[in-house]
Amino acid sequence: MKKYNGYELNYTADKFKRMATKEMMDINLLSDTSDAYKNLQEGDKKALKHLVAAAKILNNVALQQDNALNLKQKEALEKAASKNDEHAQWALKIFNSLNGVAGLNGIDRKPITIFKGLKTPAGKNFYPADLTVKEFHKILLQMFKNNEIEEIKKILSARTMVIRKGKKLKAIDYTEYFKDEFSDMANELEVAAHYCTDNLFKEFLSWQAQALLQNNQDMDMLADKHWAMLQDSPLEFTISRENYDDELTSTVLENDELNKLIKQHQIEVVAKDMLGARVGIVNKKGTELLLKFKDTMPKLSSLMPFADKYEQTIGNSKKANQNMVDVDIVSLTGDYAQCRGGITLAQNLPNNDKLAVKTGGGRRNVYHRQVRLGHDPKRTKKYLDTFLHPDFHKYYNLEADHIFVIGHENGHTLGPKSEYQNSPGICKSIIEENKADTVSISFMPEYVKHGIITEEQLKQVYTTWITRRLLLVAKPIFPTETYKIIDLIEFNALLKNKAIYFDDKKLLHINFDKVSTTAYKLLTKVIDIQLSKSPQKARQYIEENTTWTELNEYISKTKKKLGLKKYKNIVSYF
Repeated sequence: MKKYNGYELNYTADKFKRMATKEMMDINLLSDTSDAYKNLQEGDKKALKHLVAAAKILNNVALQQDNALNLKQKEALEKAASKNDEHAQWALKIFNSLNGVAGLNGIDRKPITIFKGLKTPAGKNFYPADLTVKEFHKILLQMFKNNEIEEIKKILSARTMVIRKGKKLKAIDYTEYFKDEFSDMANELEVAAHYCTDNLFKEFLSWQAQALLQNNQDMDMLADKHWAMLQDSPLEFTISRENYDDELTSTVLENDELNKLIKQHQIEVVAKDMLGARVGIVNKKGTELLLKFKDTMPKLSSLMPFADKYEQTIGNSKKANQNMVDVDIVSLTGDYAQCRGGITLAQNLPNNDKLAVKTGGGRRNVYHRQVRLGHDPKRTKKYLDTFLHPDFHKYYNLEADHIFVIGHENGHTLGPKSEYQNSPGICKSIIEENKADTVSISFMPEYVKHGIITEEQLKQVYTTWITRRLLLVAKPIFPTETYKIIDLIEFNALLKNKAIYFDDKKLLHINFDKVSTTAYKLLTKVIDIQLSKSPQKARQYIEENTTWTELNEYISKTKKKLGLKKYKNIVSYF
């Protein structure tokens, strides 16, 4: 069997081929033949190409963050594929879909591993690959005894790669560890800033370039604040810094001895940021709808559970400090391109752990048009005929799913601030995403009252959300599959509260009157967990609400029989 840098491929060429053809769907990004691109001014067209170049550089950074061998194994596959090695050619397609040597696909229980014996640990490459949770905690406890508090703070921060130093651990800031890549990116951003036509966007790019060159959180803060101010720029560029991938850092909060010392020394524990880059062209028509939803946010903040017990993330202003844009996507790299069970539809950034938000900066939502527009009408009809009672078919509408996502992203800006959001430890992402989902559904009737959507659209949102998202194809894996875990929690709650039921033919019915009230019950529980700052309470909530029943198993098996697309292929034309 042929080896690639000493590793054999884990599947046959035929299996890889099936995965890359029958089990894969294309996500076609915006091309240079589109009207959106043609209508740009010449300066912005030039700037866009340099932004794409910066995004491609960042992809190599994310590959290194994910697994120490990602770059070497990708190069080995590319070299072999160029020499007509068919096995390597098909394996490379799956590597590019996962954007790494391994990853979940959202359906199979175990991660897909492209090479035999080459897995990705819980701490990714943020930490030494052989570092176990037990050893990690033991080393930190010893470092506390040695009074190495400042180094511990760096180790438990979001922006460091951690290496071994004898029997200790040492943290290296991203700007140092990825110095060469960040320098090349900064150069591309400076050139893009020279060409682009929007002055605020030009300023943001200059700040972002400087943030890549300096080990200084204040520079990140200033770049984030300038980015969050963007509303009318024709171009979009984002360096995403989200921390869902690191499953090791937050475990310290579940160790009673460590947690006590962390609180004593007032150390903020934040999982490592996986980096991604997004490039696009702002769609003005799509953005107009988003701004209508934005106007309701101060009102919604007053309706949040326990609203009088905490300061809202949104602040006390009568106007939401948040911008929103709909974007035609040109490039998705790094974290965005890790299509491991799904692909991002939208984002609300910066996250609450970021200094920009803590110091009063605004937030910004960006929606991905090309990702949400992908649709197979024949397959959808077959799916609806299988699971949804005919009376509800008329309410299934993909634009309604977009409305749900708008409510979800706005939901991240409502509720308690980061000190509460980070407190559930390893469960924090599940709890926060559950909050955003339930905010969206709880307050959907408010959008009807404000005339933003109609009663008909309200039913469409409920139907599409439940049918499209909550009927799972496999029991989710804790804690990795954040979104599928919350889907199961929400499905079980709706079933328990009779907001949904299945008839004797196992067809889904929806009691529209009970959907939002059920969501608000869950929202109340979630906010209570965040306010409690208890990882144990969060874990108990998840365990109690993720029961997998015979009904779930029926749905799972039936969906698999329909034929599923497990993998995504991002097609970029720039």
